[in-house]
Amino acid sequence: MPAKFKSPTDAELKAALGSAMALWSGIVQAVEDVASPLDTDWKPSKTGFGRMCLLQNKRRTLLYLTPESGKVTVAIVFGERAYGLAMASSLPAAIKKLFAEARAYAEGRGIRFSASSPSDIAAIKTLVEIKIAPKKEA
Repeated sequence: MPAKFKSPTDAELKAALGSAMALWSGIVQAVEDVASPLDTDWKPSKTGFGRMCLLQNKRRTLLYLTPESGKVTVAIVFGERAYGLAMASSLPAAIKKLFAEARAYAEGRGIRFSASSPSDIAAIKTLVEIKIAPKKEA
């Protein structure tokens, strides 16, 4: 089993995010509010920070977060069921457009976008709620 990638210190994270540190904390808290317990797993990344954070619930990856100066890059993958729910939801049109333009792969449709203000947290929370929504029985 490969060794776990080293988590950054709070100081390293704050230095990378700058003014977006509160946004990072808000995103993590919002995800934890809908999917607890929440685990974080750090993986190598080709970004300037060199690492990305996977937010997981019961070993299921819900969201990928990459710290950047003044913003957080958010990535999420939806299967076809969640994609349908997202397109029928009240998500912002820009996020729906990203999903509509995303190529469908066996593991789902993935999107990536930058979150730079606290107003983005509500949309991120909605994305996670859609991802964890239970399947309806036929």
